[in-house]
Amino acid sequence: MNILVLGSGGREHAIIQSMSISKRCTKLYALPGNGGTSLLAQNIQGSVNDFDLIKKVVKEEDISMVFVGPEDPIVNGIYDYFMADQHLSKIKIIAPSKQAGSLEGSKDFAKDFMEKYNIPTARHKTFTAENIHLADNFLETMTPPYVLKADGLAAGKGVLILNELSEAKREIRSMIIDKKFGKSSSKVVIEEFLDGTELSCFVLTDGKTYKTLPFAKDYKKIGEGDTGLNTGGMGAISPVPFLNEEFLLKIENKIIKPTIDGILNERMEYVGFVFIGLIKVKEEPYVIEYNVRMGDPETEVVFPRIKNDIVELLESLGTSKFKNTPIEVNPNHAATVILVSGGYPEDYEKEKTIKGLSEIKNVDVFHAGTKRQGNNFVTNGGRVLAITSTAEKYQEALQQSYNQIKKLEFEKMYYRKDIGFDL
Repeated sequence: MNILVLGSGGREHAIIQSMSISKRCTKLYALPGNGGTSLLAQNIQGSVNDFDLIKKVVKEEDISMVFVGPEDPIVNGIYDYFMADQHLSKIKIIAPSKQAGSLEGSKDFAKDFMEKYNIPTARHKTFTAENIHLADNFLETMTPPYVLKADGLAAGKGVLILNELSEAKREIRSMIIDKKFGKSSSKVVIEEFLDGTELSCFVLTDGKTYKTLPFAKDYKKIGEGDTGLNTGGMGAISPVPFLNEEFLLKIENKIIKPTIDGILNERMEYVGFVFIGLIKVKEEPYVIEYNVRMGDPETEVVFPRIKNDIVELLESLGTSKFKNTPIEVNPNHAATVILVSGGYPEDYEKEKTIKGLSEIKNVDVFHAGTKRQGNNFVTNGGRVLAITSTAEKYQEALQQSYNQIKKLEFEKMYYRKDIGFDL
């Protein structure tokens, strides 16, 4: 079958690589893709939110499956667009409905869902311009640090963690009244700060049955020792070394099962991935947030460990075959290190020539912010490359990645040298 993958990051390159080895895959297309995806798929210029263009591509290229990588088109209703169209409704689209997309698209919606289905999360309250006068009172009941979250999508930048009460009171006004994060912060969720270790849980579901994929742990901060500004992710490892059977059982019973039961109970159309951002506080799991797609850079360590034919697995969603197919996982550890442009996550320059790619051996190089320029690859984003290795221990996998990174070079290249430092 011909498959179209929407997106342009390292996540999409990793997904395309897994699909390219499937016996069910005839030809791959990426919209818009990147320099790396062009080695395995035909890139098509355009926006992931241009549904009419996507429809045109599906018809012209005889596409049988569409895999939606990023959150924007999901939250904007691409699944519903497909279901409402006579031709497109026959295409297998790996994306949940717009209603289900609210689990990521609205922090307030997600918190209400967790409350309704008794899923452990931080104490919280939502504020708008109408009830902002009550926000100060609620903040005064909390202990610092204070967590303020823009309700809508803000490209990972809509969360503030503040130590001073006066600053928190100021910032909530800046978010709601001054529209600090635009429309995204017309509602703001104030929540209790949870102190613990974060990890990522991935579930593939058809809204009725589900399979839990390998867990991962990513590193968000730009600076070593988890300091500085938040990024889209500077590295990840899978599996998570501190996960034992007892804790996994708690995640299963207190979080995964009630989440899927809730999706079913709310009659959400859901074909795809639930990414549950977790935090381990002492020996208890709590949900920080839901995402309605795979994570990035976690995909770059999760997908290389899945031994199933990924296209067959996705094709089986909604059938009894899915229910009866176990996820086969490579027991080895995977580690990825992200190379970023100098200045990221703030201002950075593009079009820097990447040297050394042809010398890389025994690791996966997933392109994120790259494009082809003649025979060369140049930088075209903040996060540029993900270097993924697998080995018996995560320390060995990391060492392999770091050894190969020494062969790579582009102007002002930066990466964290301490991924896995806290394990």
